[in-house]
Amino acid sequence: MKYMLLIHQGDTPLPGTPEWDRLPESEQQAVYADYGAINQTPGATPGVRMQGPEAATTVRVQDGKTLTTDGPFVEMKEALGGYMFYEADDLDAAIELAARIPAARMGGAIEVRPIVEA
Repeated sequence: MKYMLLIHQGDTPLPGTPEWDRLPESEQQAVYADYGAINQTPGATPGVRMQGPEAATTVRVQDGKTLTTDGPFVEMKEALGGYMFYEADDLDAAIELAARIPAARMGGAIEVRPIVEA
């Protein structure tokens, strides 16, 4: 079964921010190592990190007109920060991989969602 792992950043410190810079060097290296290991996991397809929610444009169509709003639709703390795909034997394996994503332990959350296959 294929799963999409949606990485909700929450309070997770990101490289290039003051919060990241305050982390001990050992923790920064651990985060990089964890993501490297996750990306090497058989069945894992690395995704991409997205720019912050402040760079988002939300699009709606109302009465046939395209409406745009600067910024995200959700609260900043709920914003999606990245994603990846994982082909696993079952949900338990996908949950196990999601628990290894640093954001899960650093103030964020990982949503594991099965992919509908045609």
